[in-house]
Amino acid sequence: MLPKMARVLKVAAASAAGAGPVWNLGRLNHVAIAVPDLEKARAFYKNVLGAEVGEPVPLPEHGVSVVFVNLGNTKMELLHPLGSDSPIAGFLKKNKAGGMHHVCIEVDNINVAVMDLKEKKIRILSEEPKIGAHGKPVIFLHPSDCGGVLVELEQA
Repeated sequence: MLPKMARVLKVAAASAAGAGPVWNLGRLNHVAIAVPDLEKARAFYKNVLGAEVGEPVPLPEHGVSVVFVNLGNTKMELLHPLGSDSPIAGFLKKNKAGGMHHVCIEVDNINVAVMDLKEKKIRILSEEPKIGAHGKPVIFLHPSDCGGVLVELEQA
């Protein structure tokens, strides 16, 4: 189990005028796995591991179909490309068997988080938050700025 991942941490940026914007980092919402065969992956988590597995939901604005696997204290998000220009299609070209795509962490104020992270020179992969699979605003942080991990922040 991840040590104290759900504990709320205070994150603050220092600025010349004093304390910068403050936002709270919350719990791990999900770990996303890119899969080449969505039905095979659903069957594995449901029939082999006995997890509660949702139905596929197409998200054309993100170029993916998603399936959530409920794990009690968090979720896994199975991602499958919708079309050849999907970012997941590109990921699967490099990783034929699929694999971990990103981690999603909740924040209490995504707009303040974006401002703060930009001040800290963390690259955001979109100009503004977009509505994600849970119907809440999300942003992605550039993996090169996050220790090689694609990080998604989601409004709690």
